[in-house]
Amino acid sequence: MTAAEVMLPGGRRHRLAGGSGFARPDAPATSRIAYAAAHVVADPRSENVPGAPAAVDWDTTLAFRRHLWSYGLGVAEAMDTAQRGMGLDYPATRELIRRSAAEARAVGGRIVAGVGTDQLPVGPATVAAVTAAYAEQLDDVRAAAARPVLMCSRHLAAAARGPEDYLRVYDELLGAADEPVVLHWLGPMFDPALTGYWGAVDLDLAADTVIELIKARQSKVDGIKVSLLDADREVALRRRLPAGVRLYTGDDFHYPELIRGDEVGHSDALLGVFAAIAPAAAAALAALDRGDLTAYDEIFGPTVPLARHLFAAPTWHYKTGIVFLAWLAGHQDHFTMVGGAQSGRSPAHLATLLTLADAAGLLPDADLAAARARAFFTVAGVEQ
Repeated sequence: MTAAEVMLPGGRRHRLAGGSGFARPDAPATSRIAYAAAHVVADPRSENVPGAPAAVDWDTTLAFRRHLWSYGLGVAEAMDTAQRGMGLDYPATRELIRRSAAEARAVGGRIVAGVGTDQLPVGPATVAAVTAAYAEQLDDVRAAAARPVLMCSRHLAAAARGPEDYLRVYDELLGAADEPVVLHWLGPMFDPALTGYWGAVDLDLAADTVIELIKARQSKVDGIKVSLLDADREVALRRRLPAGVRLYTGDDFHYPELIRGDEVGHSDALLGVFAAIAPAAAAALAALDRGDLTAYDEIFGPTVPLARHLFAAPTWHYKTGIVFLAWLAGHQDHFTMVGGAQSGRSPAHLATLLTLADAAGLLPDADLAAARARAFFTVAGVEQ
């Protein structure tokens, strides 16, 4: 076995090609705004077990954000990719936003940051308590000088009795915002607790509520991130938005076509998959800026099978794959996650992820990636 080879589950030997032909761009893309939702790097020496407070490796976490900024991408901080409410507690979240926003200012990077209600205890909460929790976090993000993203709230999904409760809460928050914010619509495939968000299980009715809210507070809305994994529904919503309000695609299945757009318009991007494919994403967006759609399609094409596998059901465990790829690519020196979430995907799933990332040219050092993969699969019982 050579240094770049690894034995995968099922007895299949794979030789990694490694390498990347994706040069860092001289500047961010101009035709689209693109944010990568970044993960957090756990401190492997600490008790990052289920239910324990998150212990973060701050230096490596910030280094990964500098990697994203170096490719011209913005950072979407403290979103669900960072295990928000799924291992990352609010004290750690607040510190993450503060540190990351300061780093963004130091390097001139674009940043948005999530505003939620996860400082509330698990369980029932009143609509008034949810509103107050949102307002507290909105103040924290504003103090850090990051653009707020009003994330979907599990507490609000449980407390609201219909669209009017959502409209009342969001109207109050938008009224208090001193700059346009990004709204957020995360589908139940990412978090089942958000089923029925915006006051309706019927997504057409939910979309009506979203549009009503945005039209009422248009000057306070920069855009809305939509993660429903339904390209047709996203395009339909995009065409209903008032002029000047962006749709940030969170569709990790159909992002190339949605970002490319059509004769009516296009989506910008706020994507978890961009954290895993940053060099390719930057190169594709640079091709789009040049009007080279052939190169755009050729660059993004191999990343789509990777993304579809990474976000396969149960979709909320995609963070495990994100961290696995960051480890293989050399962005961190261990495969440990806050809340013990590294157990969220099987060795067989991660083996396929390895081969797809290699095919997309996203593992720059084949020998390093193979050595780490061999160590992982050996522990999983696959003899190397």
